[in-house]
Amino acid sequence: MSWSNGRFGYNNGPIKGQNGFNICPKLNYMLLLLLFSSQPFFCYQFRLFKRTKSNTIVLTGLSGSGKTTLFYQLRDGSSHLGTVTSMDPNEGTFVLHSEMTKKGKIKPVHLVDVPGHSRLRPKLDEFLPLAAGIVFVVDALEFLPNCRAASEYLYDILTKFSVVKKKIPVLILCNKTDKVTAHTKEFIRKQLEKEIEKFRASRSAISAADVVNEFTLGVPGEAFAFSQCHNKVTVADASGLTGEIAQLEEFIRQCVKP
Repeated sequence: MSWSNGRFGYNNGPIKGQNGFNICPKLNYMLLLLLFSSQPFFCYQFRLFKRTKSNTIVLTGLSGSGKTTLFYQLRDGSSHLGTVTSMDPNEGTFVLHSEMTKKGKIKPVHLVDVPGHSRLRPKLDEFLPLAAGIVFVVDALEFLPNCRAASEYLYDILTKFSVVKKKIPVLILCNKTDKVTAHTKEFIRKQLEKEIEKFRASRSAISAADVVNEFTLGVPGEAFAFSQCHNKVTVADASGLTGEIAQLEEFIRQCVKP
């Protein structure tokens, strides 16, 4: 078939491609024009994708650690005079109470308070993939009796695929530090590291077929420390009852930019 003087009205002859196909110069020009004209659209889509970064912060920890009190302090600036253990996640999207008087546009935070009861912990898996940050709340007043249980729960979180792959930052929040007999955050950190080291050693001895954790922690041959984790793990103080939550709010705003 000849392209010259045909119904297509092209005066130039066909150009042979590498595979022997006829390539129309005008068609090539139109395709290039379409490609370059669509670049702003793709750039806009890319910028839009970048703006959709998660604003979800997950509060978790053992029952009785004070998660729900912290939730209300962040939302309302009040402890609500104590709370009752919930069987369902407590969640809401809001501007932090301490930022209510700030001028300008402030990005709201989607806060999820996940029940700490062992039977309800599977609910945590629904929210972890969406999290921009995780707050693991520890009762600094009753820490020692719950140290092993808290360490095991934290170990499971730190070895979750979704947490490790996305390098979700974790804050270990030592709550109730306003009490005189509360343990310090340094003491709690060291005890958690020692207990997690025991879990790491015992679980590494289990056959691969029986291991339920998705990643291993630490460096072989070294005692475990949070600094060895794939994601950033920090420790802070707080008191939900008295409203001393500045370090918690700072962590949230590091994860969810205002």
